[in-house]
Amino acid sequence: MQVDRISARDGFPLEVQVSGPEDAPALLLLQGQSNSHEWWDDLRGDFEPDFRTITFDYRGTGGSRGELGELSTASFAEDAVDVLDHLGADRAAIYGTSMGGRISQMLALNHPERVSALVLGCTSPGGPHAVKRPREVGQALARLRGDEHTQYLFDLFYTPEWTVSAEYSKMLGDDTMTAAESSAHLRVSANHNAWDRLPEISAPTLIMHGDADRMNPVGNARILHERIPGSQLLILPEGRHGFFEEFAEVVTPAVVRFLTESMQNS
Repeated sequence: MQVDRISARDGFPLEVQVSGPEDAPALLLLQGQSNSHEWWDDLRGDFEPDFRTITFDYRGTGGSRGELGELSTASFAEDAVDVLDHLGADRAAIYGTSMGGRISQMLALNHPERVSALVLGCTSPGGPHAVKRPREVGQALARLRGDEHTQYLFDLFYTPEWTVSAEYSKMLGDDTMTAAESSAHLRVSANHNAWDRLPEISAPTLIMHGDADRMNPVGNARILHERIPGSQLLILPEGRHGFFEEFAEVVTPAVVRFLTESMQNS
């Protein structure tokens, strides 16, 4: 994997990771809140045969550290454009999960010419029309600390059948983040609201969700499907917030097939 350090348009340092054939179609993977590119470590290898696979560390995670300033899903989408510009990728397929799906919406809305196809996993339109997580889930996430918090989060991501223990999961947060960085990410997710503009999305779109997701209820996938013209919807029975990893043998081929067919038809 090639690792680059680039400067965003305001000079902020971003760390970028690229793998797969240089002449293959570009695929940008966007991870969840308070996570670095490591979110994708156990999945990106399945995309590398077909795509030039790109990730970057969001501001406040991994190798992208500095004075944060005002952040939003739209500003993170601008960082994504700076990454694509640096790599000379005029267009890319976008696969965003959780907060990464919110950022993906803004990328597709504000830079439609850069997005060849769009996959939105376990995400939400945000704002007052979104389906909120159960109150007890939010309260537990705010109250629990240390190992109890980690285990609770782990149970929101995976079913009891998932055999990888919490200490090895790459999706439970970047533990190098400061409290201020984590709070900034929380605000980015909480302030997202693309409801009004979703019908403007013109890229071929696949929306995926687990039907047992208590972190981000599956009703949000149905809202996105209703709002985004011509979108496809894939619901995974029993899937929780990390369904795309736990059921990767089903989900990833579906994503690759959708992206490949969409780009062939564009």
